[in-house]
Amino acid sequence: MNYIGSKLSLLKFLEESINKVVDKDCDTFCDLFAGTGIVGSYFKKKDYKIIANDIQYYSYVLNRHYIGNHKELNFVKLIIEIPDLKNIDVRNRKTFVCNHLSDLKGIKGFIYKNYCLGGTRNKKEPRQYFSDKNGMRCDAIRQKIETWKVQNLISDDEYYFLITSLVESIDKYANTASVYGAFLKKLKGTAQKALVLKPADLILNDNTQEVFNKDINEVIGEVDGDILYLDPPYNQRQYATNYHMLETIAKYDDPEIHGKTGLREYQNQKSLYCSRPQVKKTFEDLILRANARYIFLSYNNEGLMTFDDIKKIMSLRGKYGYFTKEYGRFKADKSENRNYSANNTVEYLHYVICDSKTL
Repeated sequence: MNYIGSKLSLLKFLEESINKVVDKDCDTFCDLFAGTGIVGSYFKKKDYKIIANDIQYYSYVLNRHYIGNHKELNFVKLIIEIPDLKNIDVRNRKTFVCNHLSDLKGIKGFIYKNYCLGGTRNKKEPRQYFSDKNGMRCDAIRQKIETWKVQNLISDDEYYFLITSLVESIDKYANTASVYGAFLKKLKGTAQKALVLKPADLILNDNTQEVFNKDINEVIGEVDGDILYLDPPYNQRQYATNYHMLETIAKYDDPEIHGKTGLREYQNQKSLYCSRPQVKKTFEDLILRANARYIFLSYNNEGLMTFDDIKKIMSLRGKYGYFTKEYGRFKADKSENRNYSANNTVEYLHYVICDSKTL
């Protein structure tokens, strides 16, 4: 998924930098601005116990699967509806179930009626986030997953796996430049292809993980761990508006929507880390209440907080330091549509070794 602030290209830098600071006996990694779960998943594979959190529900779904699920999914109850499952090796059932869902006949549900041209052509705000066919396929798949859940034919683990698979798959066929703040006037090539539900990867291990769906400054008092990794928004772009489409597919709650883009209500998901007047106070509150041995903060050189702001606040907890890495800028649309000051930005990984007196 093309995600604002994704750390996919920085994972080795994060690992190598963190390992230079922490003791080898650390076994708990807290990723509390988890996003798509890229960082948490990486450290889960390194055999850490992961505690993940994000205020967005679609993000919770992704992390509930990638972090929370750690055993094979057998879909044993679903054999009642799909008898052929009993002949499929357990390791291959995820793909078999996804193929079954991909073959469903499309339904003119909420996504088609509100985000496809066929469903909105005669409305005040015509929209084309997906082709008509893919919108109907998305509705059919999402409704079937919910039906299976209500009928107790799938477990919670299987439910979040399937929604994760749908959210990630439909994103590949979206008729957008990148994020969901706008849609394209004409269907681009990838949006014209038929949606196929690809099974999300499953990371197996023996650790029991924890996943939350809360504001980070609320959840910080409920968790503790060796390593606390923070990757907040850097600027005023709210994730709730840029990924509202994924939020609606994940929740499938028939929300009231408005405007050209069909935006759902998001007041309770606004991040204070996107507010210049509020960010420093909010960040200081978080740092002072964090219960961790080591705190790391990813933040680039163009964020709302300055280098000195961050150094001053993090130093309140102990010995401060930082690492840097230059990387390519995230671009949500064509370069000529924005006046970028540079093609690259500098990522800072700030850290503090917490003084035992402050824990």
